[in-house]
Amino acid sequence: MRRLALILALALPAPALAVQPDEILSDPALEARAREISQKLRCPVCQGENIDESNAPISRDLRLYVRERLTDGDSNDQVLDAVAERFGEFVLFEPRAAGVNWLLWLAGPLMALIAGLIAWRFLAARNQAALPERRLDEAEKARLDEIMRGD
Repeated sequence: MRRLALILALALPAPALAVQPDEILSDPALEARAREISQKLRCPVCQGENIDESNAPISRDLRLYVRERLTDGDSNDQVLDAVAERFGEFVLFEPRAAGVNWLLWLAGPLMALIAGLIAWRFLAARNQAALPERRLDEAEKARLDEIMRGD
């Protein structure tokens, strides 16, 4: 009973892949490439899952299309290009850095830079406001001179 509980406990966190046995390619190298590509493609229905994990019918169609392109001799990039051309850039988890997509790639670092500048300005202004300017009177100046001389 303990062994069964241990096996179940170890099996629960494993990701459930939706790839059906009839989809798996006989060539292990091509199947590994298909899985790698499937991790980079978003399910158009589920949107938060890649097509390897999704049980949606469109994901199955995409998986079959990827495997068909691979068996036809396409490279990984050619397969991704073909899928993006057929289904749109939305299916790519990592949009290509070209054209309008540069906005997506540059928006994050640009916003972080702007936030850093705003925070720096805020902290600098706060520090200036927190330190009131105070002049030493003659007695304090004399005492400071005495301390500095070591008397």
